[in-house]
Amino acid sequence: MNPEVILAAGYAVFLLGAAVALDRLARHAHKRSDRYRTAGFRYHPHHDAWVCPRDEWLWPTEFDPDRRMVRYRAKPSVCNACPVKADCTSSPHGREIVRALDPWPHSEAGRFHRGLALMLISLAALILMVEVTRHHTLIALAVLAAPVTLAGALGWRFLDHLRHTPAGFPDPTPSTGLRLTHAERTAAPPADSASASRSRWGSPTRWSSTRPGRR
Repeated sequence: MNPEVILAAGYAVFLLGAAVALDRLARHAHKRSDRYRTAGFRYHPHHDAWVCPRDEWLWPTEFDPDRRMVRYRAKPSVCNACPVKADCTSSPHGREIVRALDPWPHSEAGRFHRGLALMLISLAALILMVEVTRHHTLIALAVLAAPVTLAGALGWRFLDHLRHTPAGFPDPTPSTGLRLTHAERTAAPPADSASASRSRWGSPTRWSSTRPGRR
């Protein structure tokens, strides 16, 4: 059997392993970041609320249907009077926690790393396909069959998860530095965009007609 087949199969398996390792490492880093942001807070799925280290509740105040995220906020009067407020938040509107409803990869960083993993899988599949077309012996095809199957299974799984997760990128606004047309700059704002579009804490209200299921 041609040594090129063994080298190509081994390199393809290495690329597939690197793709899985990259995705797992990114997921682990994201989980550590979430644990750091919510350190000391406990989530109660039956109430769909968080409890802070001072046993105060953070209730859902906003649901973003586009990014599939729920924002939880404590009462400003409670947070502003808390003796450990300086170590918790600098906001005068109460401590806020954001929870994503969808599994990984639900963030921009997660989709970026999943895209890199898919690129490695695609490269491995390309190398294997080239070897399949160059070597038609039964032994060579038997050696290449396992990595080809593995590349197809990983590519389908990663791509399916990526397609079913929201992008989560913000809508174009002047604050993002994007250029707006003259019609967009001179367009009159909606009649109810002043106060009705914002919650009592000053953040845009994005509640959908159906509240997300409690967990």
